[in-house]
Amino acid sequence: MKNKSLLDMPCPIAKSLEHVGEWWNILILREALLGVCRFDDFQSHLGIATSTLAKRLNAMVESGLLERRQYCEKPPRDEYVITQQGLDFRPVLLTIMQWGNKYYADGEPTIQLVDTHTNQAVDLMLVDRNTNMEIDPQRHRSQAGPAADELIKARFKR
Repeated sequence: MKNKSLLDMPCPIAKSLEHVGEWWNILILREALLGVCRFDDFQSHLGIATSTLAKRLNAMVESGLLERRQYCEKPPRDEYVITQQGLDFRPVLLTIMQWGNKYYADGEPTIQLVDTHTNQAVDLMLVDRNTNMEIDPQRHRSQAGPAADELIKARFKR
């Protein structure tokens, strides 16, 4: 059964979930960020059915997260290269990884981000690039943006 499309919703979270919210998409992006680009490698690393993988890769190419490039003419074979849009998803993946390590790891993390100079584990935090201040719910809040429709403006007036 096809889920309702979220593209018509004005919320940027909903629109983003339309492209990356399918859990296979997030795992495919993880693999692409680790350098995987061939269909067979995605399949073996993920244990995903070929039909599901083909469908997900096609959707991710259409969404602009991956780019299809032919690497063999006979037989025709494509690889899937992560785009800048896909690369920009990396901080989201790293945040999910840190959150998963905090709440779902059985003891120590199985995968973690480390500083290549110190070899120390990184503790991510969200920072406002303009002020270099950590995002804090006491100081920062969401509000309607310049392109907000009347429903969003009303919701944030509360």
